[in-house]
Order: sequence, then structure tokens, then C-alpha cells
Amino acid sequence: MIKHISFFRALLLVTFLLVSGTGMAQKFAILSDIHVTPGNANEGKLKEAVVEINASDVDAVIVSGDLTNEGSDEQLLNVKSILDGITKPLYVIPGNHENNWSQSACKTFNDLWGDDRFVFTIGKLVVIGMNCGPFMKMGDGHIKQEDLIWLDKTLSEMVKPGMKVLSINHYPILSDLDNYRDYVWVLHKYPVITHINGHWHRWRQYETEGINGLMVRCLDMGNGDYGYTIMDIDLDHSWIHVYNKTIGQPFDNTIGHPNNIFYAYRINTDDYYTLACSRTFDPGVPKGFKVEKVYADNASIFTRLGIDKDNIYFGNSLGYLRVIDKKNAKLKWEYKTESMLFARPAVSDKVVILPTGDKRLIWLDKKNGKVLNEVHANGPYVADGVIADDVLYQGGFKTFQAWDVKGKKLLWEYNDINNYCQAEPFVGKNDIIFGAWDTNLRSLNRKTGTLNWSWDNGKSNNLFSPGNVVPAVTESRVVIVAPDRYATALERTTGKQLWRHHDNAVKVRESLGLSEDGKRAYAKTMDGTVVAMDTQSDDYHQLWNTDCGFGYEHAPCIVLEHDGYIYAGSRRGMLAVLDAATGKLVFRYEMGSSEVNGFEVDPATGDIYCSLIEGTIWRIRKN
Repeated sequence: MIKHISFFRALLLVTFLLVSGTGMAQKFAILSDIHVTPGNANEGKLKEAVVEINASDVDAVIVSGDLTNEGSDEQLLNVKSILDGITKPLYVIPGNHENNWSQSACKTFNDLWGDDRFVFTIGKLVVIGMNCGPFMKMGDGHIKQEDLIWLDKTLSEMVKPGMKVLSINHYPILSDLDNYRDYVWVLHKYPVITHINGHWHRWRQYETEGINGLMVRCLDMGNGDYGYTIMDIDLDHSWIHVYNKTIGQPFDNTIGHPNNIFYAYRINTDDYYTLACSRTFDPGVPKGFKVEKVYADNASIFTRLGIDKDNIYFGNSLGYLRVIDKKNAKLKWEYKTESMLFARPAVSDKVVILPTGDKRLIWLDKKNGKVLNEVHANGPYVADGVIADDVLYQGGFKTFQAWDVKGKKLLWEYNDINNYCQAEPFVGKNDIIFGAWDTNLRSLNRKTGTLNWSWDNGKSNNLFSPGNVVPAVTESRVVIVAPDRYATALERTTGKQLWRHHDNAVKVRESLGLSEDGKRAYAKTMDGTVVAMDTQSDDYHQLWNTDCGFGYEHAPCIVLEHDGYIYAGSRRGMLAVLDAATGKLVFRYEMGSSEVNGFEVDPATGDIYCSLIEGTIWRIRKN
């Protein structure tokens, strides 16, 4: 247990250490949540911190995420130019602000720093850090499956008798990681002395299932308080000392010095142990339904699934497009790209078109994965495309495109977009409707790509955009929800706003669906309910609101109605099935611990498939 010691206890402690000898300690400077953009105050303060750190006696510098505000290439290049001035060994991992809104689909960070994880040894200490997302959409933190495997393998090779481990990522373990039990299960196999993280912009000590944790300060704590963290680790005497370092103030490690927030705690010298972490799944599936896991990948899955009569198509965090046989769940073929995949593979009769994070559209033969065509275009592509009548309608970075699937050529392109597209577009007989992360929802002419209309929410903040919501479109209406927590209905032909509704009791976000008859739009709220809205009314009219038992919720997973039932998924792997006629909850089922990416209907059987970020694929079958 970590304890914040008193001033007088600390004086006794220092006296004891001076008498007994100080031994060899490791000293780190930890920068977290620096949030640098070109020209802001944090940029100047970071430059000052670099000068101080270079003149100090620290052994290494660790940057634990949120280097920027939006993860743009411009911001990443700018902050790297400053950090490159550090003359000490430097180790950097991204935070949610680099992962969630990245214009490069998280690729630029890896290109600049070489990787999104690190490991090094100093004395008898192994220091290991890794990325924890969330990746390109709102969600909890998540340790990728391949990183859990790497963590275990690396520590098993590097940790020798008498050595200790310092663990680092951007998020605290205790509440913000969806697969924290899997993470803790690995950490408990090794002598981890503590886990360091930022994200919360404050000091806090905590414990998660026996793992000690420490949240460290951000660069700007408010009221002119700019600084970073100094950590001394003395393995000889089994102590960790943590200090606040205010930029521009002399560093004095005297206990109780007014410039320092001081923490000291013992390193557990007992033998480490393996914690048995088990997950309990809800067996309460009613008669007539069957929920089963059909595949588990060795990496995380951030894409929705492509489904045809024979196969399942998906992309993973290692950059592989994988094709799985539905009958036996065996891998048929795979294709490797150069970055994580976030867009669902687009499946036609004979080809699969893969939108990639490395700025390509790739035509692949469905039978064997042979590359038939490759186009370097306006990616990275993180949006789900739609193939209709042998045309692929695909959103990209500052662009929306129509591609001839058979002819493999560009038919038209709309480029008046100020950020990237992410969600699947609606494709109608004559129109295309989609949102982007520039506050706008747009309608284009399907044949020419010319603009029919554009609507924005009146806010300048891009993070309130309808950028990751699939519009619910009827013959005459368009309904959307967005992170500004408004539900909005527009005229389909003109884009005229019909109604716009905000309700603190019904906090919508990005999760939306449409009934099969088009009369209801379903929105999942941030309180874990599903609300049904009348799409035919000229005013906002709520038909029913059902608690799905999800609790706090923000996953942008679509809500699907099929064959009389509604399917909704949570940020923590929970499935809820509702009766479409009444809204009554039929059952819940815990499929895993991580976000449900989306639901797809099998065109051959009517079964429902979904993927979870932790790398699993599930089938929901109605007997």
C-alpha cells in the first residue's frame, strides 16, 4: 500500500538513509500531458523545461502521453522538434490526444519516434512503457493484444533475479483501461514496484489489485504552475521518492520544501506472485438465441466486419487484413499493410477493397488475396466505405470519393472538407449523406459528387462534430446525434433543420440506428439507455427509453434493428438485445471487456456478427 508520509516521518527517513548510505539510485524526469501546440504558452514552458532537464542530473527523461491537443502532423512535428533538444536518453509514448483524433491514423507518431512502446534497463531496474489508446474513436483506454503479448515476453526475457520493474502508460489502471485485468495479470507475474501515468492532470496515489500506481502532474496545472515530475528510485534501500519540479524554481529535495509535492513509499521486497484474474460471463441467454465467440485474433480489432456468404473480413492493429472462413473459423488468407487498420474492408462479388491507414486503396482478389490494383490517394482512410452498384463511396482525409470497383478508377471526388471522414456514409438512390470532423454534415449528388447541402451545428469546436455517426435516413428525414449531446432532424432534400433536441436526462452522443420500417431512430445514451425517437414527427418525440444496464457509456457502436430485435453494444463488451416493438429488454450478455465495434447482418443466414476491440468476433444467432 502506498502512503503519503508526514514531514516529521520523512525527516527521520532521510536521517536513516544518510546514516546507512544512499547507494546507487536512478533519477527520472517525467513529462506528462504537455499539450503543446505551435505558439501556445505550453510550447514556451516546454522549451524552458528542456533547458532545465539538460542541466540536471537525471538519468533519463520519460514523456507519458498527450504531447499535443489534436495529434495533427503539424503539432507532432512541432513538439518533436522541441523534445529533440533533450540531451538525456528520451523515451516517449502517445496519449489519447495523439490516438483519438489523429489525422494520420496514429501512423505519424510511430514514424517520428519509431514505436509507440519502449523498454530499457538502468541498473537493476527494467522500465517499460506502452500505448493504451483509445484508438481513433471515443472509448476507454485499451492495451492492444499484441502489446500484452510483447509485455509478457519482454519482461520474461529481461527480468533477472534481483531486478525490479517500473511500468508506464498514459492512463491509470484503476478505472480507465477496459482490459486492465489482462494488463494486471501480466504485471503480477513480475516484480513491478509501481505504475506511472498521467491523463488526469493531477497528483494521486492509488492501487489496483495489488499494483501500486501514481498519477503525475501535467505541464500546466493552472494558476501559473508549470512543471514536471522528478522520481528517485533507490533499489538498495527499497524506496521511491517523487518530487514536484516547478519550472524556473531551484530544485531542492529537502523534505517539506515549499516548492515540492513529496511522496515517498516503500518498494515491496516480498516475492511477486501471479494473480488469477477471471472474467465472469452472463449465461442468461433466453431460449431461441445463441451467442458464441467464433474467432480470437492475436491482435486488437478496431474495424467493423465485412460479411459475405462464405467469409468474414476484418483489419487488425498489426495492419493485417484477415479473411476467416465462416464454417470453421480458419484463416483463408491475409494481407499486410504498414499501419493499423481502422476502416472496414469493402466487399463486392469478386474483390475486397481495403482502405488503409497508410494512405492506400487496395483491390484484392477475394479468393486468394492477390493484389489487383493499388491507389495512393487522400488517406489515411479510417472511414467505412459502402459499395453500391459496383461503385465504392469512400470518405478520406479532407475528401470524399466515388470509385469504379470494376474499372478501378476514380469517378468523382469532393474535396471541400476541412478534416477527416470516419463513419459509414448513407448511400441513397440519388444522394450520399455523411459527416466529417469539421462540424459539418453534407449531402452530395450520388452521380456527380456535387454538393446538395451542408449543415453545421453552429459550434466552432471540431470535437462536437457529427464525425463518427452513421446518419439515420428515411424517405424525407435525416436524423443524427453527436458529441455535443444534441439529436437533430433535417429535411433530406434541403438540409433544413426541423428540430434539434438537447436533454440532460437523455444524453445522446454518437451511437445511432434506424428501424427497418424507417419510423424510429434509436440512439444509445451516455447513461447506457436506448431511446427511440419518432422520425416522422415535426418535433422531437420520444417513444420509449430502455435502460440496457451499461452504466456510463460513450462507445460509438451503431444500434441495429433486424428481424424484430434491436442490438446495442457497450464500451465494456456488453451486448443488449431489445424487442423492437416495445423497447423491452430481452437479455444482456457479457461478451468481453472492450468496446463493441459494430453489428453486421450475415446476408446468407440473417445471423448478427460483431467484433470487439480485444480481438474477438462473435455471432448472435436467433434459432
